[in-house]
Order: sequence, then structure tokens, then C-alpha cells
Amino acid sequence: MGSSEPIDPAFKILAESAAAIGARAWAVGGHVRDHLLGRPNQELDIVVEDGRGHDLAVEFARRTGSAPPVIFERFGTAHVRWKARIVEFASARAESYAPDSRKPDVRPAALDEDLRRRDFTVNTLLMDFEGKVADRLGGALDDLRAGILRTPLNPVATFTDDPLRMLRAIRFAAQLGFELDPSLLPAMRELHERLRPPVISIERISEELRKMLVSPRPRQALEMLDDGALLPEILPELSSTKGVVQGGYHRYDVFGHTVRAVEATQADLVTRLAAVLHDVGKPATAAPDGTFLGHDKIGAAMATEALTRLRFSNAITERVTMLVRLHLRPVFYSSDWTDGAIRRLARDAGPDLWRLMDLGRADIAASAYDQPEKLDELADRLRAAALAQPERTAPVISGADIMRTLGLPPGPEVGRIKDRLEDLVMEGEVEPDRASVVRYLTDHPDL
Repeated sequence: MGSSEPIDPAFKILAESAAAIGARAWAVGGHVRDHLLGRPNQELDIVVEDGRGHDLAVEFARRTGSAPPVIFERFGTAHVRWKARIVEFASARAESYAPDSRKPDVRPAALDEDLRRRDFTVNTLLMDFEGKVADRLGGALDDLRAGILRTPLNPVATFTDDPLRMLRAIRFAAQLGFELDPSLLPAMRELHERLRPPVISIERISEELRKMLVSPRPRQALEMLDDGALLPEILPELSSTKGVVQGGYHRYDVFGHTVRAVEATQADLVTRLAAVLHDVGKPATAAPDGTFLGHDKIGAAMATEALTRLRFSNAITERVTMLVRLHLRPVFYSSDWTDGAIRRLARDAGPDLWRLMDLGRADIAASAYDQPEKLDELADRLRAAALAQPERTAPVISGADIMRTLGLPPGPEVGRIKDRLEDLVMEGEVEPDRASVVRYLTDHPDL
């Protein structure tokens, strides 16, 4: 542990500002923690004694030529935007919470009381503006060295005050590679119901989930959510896959397979969300013979519902849903596929083709069906047959062209003919330009 990085460039100005108004202040929280771990962290939180947080924010803004601070009276905090960063100033304070809210009532407090009400010991470390670290509560530096997340108070008290801290604990563990103190998971199991609106907003839950999934340890995050009884509160669709037995080319139940597939994907939010949800349709489609016919389609509908509930954007929801719906296609690839089938896959996956391939590789890696080389062959064929000839996967004729050429009225027959013509282009039987397709249609009116 430790960092050779210089102290933050804001520290010199903060020191001058504090001296000018006679305030005692320190950097605190994630910035200090990550500096000691050698990790970048542009967030900068400043704790100020004797209720002088607002005064220091005003002086810092004046000296840096920044806009006046944005004041949050209820929370005793002020934000200054400086060099595309937000520097947050807070007077040392204590907080109390109503049972149905995580928005605190705030009162002034001594510095040590302020530190004890924070989420984890590793976030109670202080750094003065010369770069010297203080562990006022004791044990925080030891926890940082050992890679342990522990609450300053009893975890039930800490999590009751702010239930979002349960998710933050898991997210920090996944991001930093830390272990949870043994007292944390039992407290989560006791308090899991507090992880519901109106106590916690869906948006805050979703943001923590995003950070877990793109962390270096998404599998561990999902397993900790399960161990802490938090998974049913966030992703009941995934929780329901626990204990669903799979035969054939599988060695784990659906949940065990899923978390391993997530782990095997690239750290991309869309791909990892698709990996989380790719088999959620299996519990509803499980048959006595061990098959899950139609789980891709059922799962796609469930993915849409889950991501809508979690307030993901429409764009992300649509892309993840498409990947879930198509996730079996690469897995079922065989060498006897025609070039047309290859091109149809590229067309259907669109700009997320390589995400679909990443999901397919992860799906295979997390099963006993270990044939990754077939996806290497598929990738080569995609590059040769589809990506090298994009004109064969692009629409080349419209419904209006078909109606005009054949004298047809609008209706499903027009769509059927259009699909057939596009198939012929993808199979290489018709040249991929409008004139050639119209000429073929004219020569084959009974198509």
C-alpha cells in the first residue's frame, strides 16, 4: 500500500484558503483511500471543523476564480466547480435518519463523531494539505492494508441509517478486491427490505449495479448480493435461477452458470447486463427432459421488464434485449452454415455483433461445452462474408418498389416477398443493388 503520486494540486490552494480564514480542514474519504492505494480518484471531499465548510468553499472559489459555491443548506455542504472537477466542502456533522428515508437530518458535530457516522473505516482516513494521513479512529490503516471493508459502528446501525451502504460495500469489494468483514453480510440479510423505495430510489440502486457489473469482479458482486439477501430486491429474475438444474453441456445450475458467464465477458455494461439476463427465461421454460425451449424469447421479454424497472435507458434496454434474444445463435453455429446464415446473423445483431460474439464465448466458457474454436471460425466467416461485403446485409428494396413492380396492395404478402428477396441477396443469388433486385423480381413474379 502507498502511493508515490504527488498530492492533489488543489491542496496548495486549500491550505492557503484555510489559513486565510482560520479554518481547520482535511481531505477525507475516497480520495484519501485511493491515493494510498495508488488509484486515481478525481473526487475531492473536504471536511471542515466548527461549521466553517461554507466559509472555506467561498474562499476557495474566490482564490481559484471559480463560480460561487452551490450551497446545500439541509446537508451542510457546498460544491465548487474547479477545472472540470467538483470539490465538496462539508462542515463536520452528525446525522439522523427517519425509518422511511435515507435523507438525513443534520446537526453540527465534532470531527470524530463525523468520522464515526461514515460508511466504512477505510473512508474515515484524513489527509492534511501537506499530504500527511491521520487515522483518528484507529484501525482504518490496518483495514486498508488488509483489504477489509468494515463499518465504524455496528453494521446494523450503519446500514439502517443509509441502506445504500449495503450496495456500496459490495461495489467497493468488487472494485477494490477487498473482503467484507464477517459482520456485514448478516446485517444485510437482516435489513434487505430497507433496500426498497421510498427509502432508496431505483436510480441509486441502478447506479450501484452498473458500477458492480463493470468492475473487475462482477461475479463476486453478484454472489455477494445473493449471500446478503439483496439479489431478490434488485434482480429477482436472476435470483429465481438459483437451484434450476441443467443437464447436457452444463456443470452448474442456471445461477452458477450465469455468474461465470458474466465474469467471462469484457467489462462492457451492455454485454454484462446481457450476460446477467441471458438465461433468466429458463425457470419459466424448464421441461422434465432438461430442456428450456424458447427461453431466449421469454428471457428477452423479462430483460425488457427488468431493465425498465431499473430505469435503464431505452437504448440500453433495446440493445440488451436484442442480445438476450439472439444469444443462442453463436453458440449453435456449425460449419455447415451458409454464407447467407452468416450474413443474417450480422444483420440481426447490427452494431452489437461483437458484443453478441463476446456473450457467446462467455456462454460456452461457463458451460461444459468447451468448443471456443468454433467461434473463432464463425468470427473469421463474419469478417469474410458479412463485414467485407456490407452491401449484402443492407436493405436494397422497399415495400413501395415491390408493390409498384408487382401491382400489389399493402399487406403481409409485401413483407414476405421483401424478406425473401433480402435472403436471396444475402445468399449471393442476387446482386446487392436495387436495379438487380427489381429485375429479379420482374423475372420471378411468383416469388
